[in-house]
Amino acid sequence: MRYLLFGTGDYYERYKKWFSNDEIIALLDNSELKQGTYIDGKQVLSPFQGIKLDYDAIVILSFYVKAMKQQLLELGVDESCIYHFFDLHKIFCAEAKVIDRQIHYYGNAEKALMEKQSNKKRIYLLSHDLTLGGPALALYHVAEVLCNNGYEVIFVSMLDGELRKKLNERNIPVVVDENLQIETMQQSKWRVEADLILCNTISYYIFLSERNVETPIIWWLHDSSFFYDGVDEKILKEIDRRNLSVVSVGTVPRKAMQDFLPDLEIEDLLYGVSDEEVGRFKVTGKEKKIRFLTIGYIENRKGQDILLKAIKQLSEEILKKCEFFLVGQKTSLLAQHIQKEIYHIPEVIMTGCVDRTEIHDLLSNADVLVCPSREDPMPTVAAEAMMHSVPCIVSDVTGTAAYIQNNEDGFIFESENVQELAEKIEWCVKNRNELRHMGQRARKIYEKVFSMRAFEERLMEIVDEMLD
Repeated sequence: MRYLLFGTGDYYERYKKWFSNDEIIALLDNSELKQGTYIDGKQVLSPFQGIKLDYDAIVILSFYVKAMKQQLLELGVDESCIYHFFDLHKIFCAEAKVIDRQIHYYGNAEKALMEKQSNKKRIYLLSHDLTLGGPALALYHVAEVLCNNGYEVIFVSMLDGELRKKLNERNIPVVVDENLQIETMQQSKWRVEADLILCNTISYYIFLSERNVETPIIWWLHDSSFFYDGVDEKILKEIDRRNLSVVSVGTVPRKAMQDFLPDLEIEDLLYGVSDEEVGRFKVTGKEKKIRFLTIGYIENRKGQDILLKAIKQLSEEILKKCEFFLVGQKTSLLAQHIQKEIYHIPEVIMTGCVDRTEIHDLLSNADVLVCPSREDPMPTVAAEAMMHSVPCIVSDVTGTAAYIQNNEDGFIFESENVQELAEKIEWCVKNRNELRHMGQRARKIYEKVFSMRAFEERLMEIVDEMLD
């Protein structure tokens, strides 16, 4: 097979391993900065240039599959030649092509898997990666709770990452198996008897398409509809629901799944956020600027461009009393665009990526967190902000909005309504003395909804029900 791989970002790095070098004839990317360059020895072309080559299939390695597929169709590409990384299982099965990646074991994982189970119940936690992103961190907290409640926990991931260090420090065995990106539960090489398996995110829908229904499964959804664009609806509908409990971090992931499976029963399981020792709340002095903080990958979905438009609508008098910190990588096309736009706006600071300690330092010194997302299931950073007694301004398509009383313990604005967002920011500047009390009320949301105590109670209720 001769492949064109469309996308050269994070998901290219995640899935390029499945293609041998001589199968890839070129890479495609819409970034003019990348076009004409070489990545991994392969030339990067525009889609218009790439489709003139002799190829068998184009594989989209991005979650922007909907727009990218439409672009290819408009260029005249036959739909039967367009695939997504969720389709790799089908591609390799059709070719009878099996590529086994090496499985890596950390801690005492290999020994634990070879031994018979102890008197403890054994639970596998399956993560899509070991980054320090929201879903993976949420699953880490699951591991902590289960270990504290006397369960034997084995953490399994499609990809390695920084989170493995935290798991090792807790003496939690870790398995990194890249084969999980394309294989089903029945095909898994390492799987032995388990009392319960918890699969994290929509990324495990291929894994669940062929499974042992005698093993109880909890499927924890964190994904908005954006992440379903590459999902095969037929496979999703055929997943056996026996002994399967589907839970969600709120209304946004639940609606995304029920758009495909309206009759599927989905209960809520929100994540928990560990409380940090903080000396909060710092009273803002009259001369100190009000600090607005936005944290997240800088991309269209997160809506940092919406925030920038709102900032530009502020009067000079209001703007000079503010400082806006945009935290997140600075390499995306949107990040590069924003960098140019803020050149003459010194009140906007782009920090780049920071570690977890720095995030908590930033939150403890912030006055308001802004989540201007166009789509965001349940941003962890909003719960962390409320834990630090920092009120949030969130769009109405952010899952957190369901727990905020507008203008009481936070703010909600209509998604993409730049004027309304600007008005919320202006209110904070003009009523800065009220922010402290609003932050204290936001802290109560954290304690009631997102604290580890609340999370543990709900998690153990679901686990006990599945094991019984």
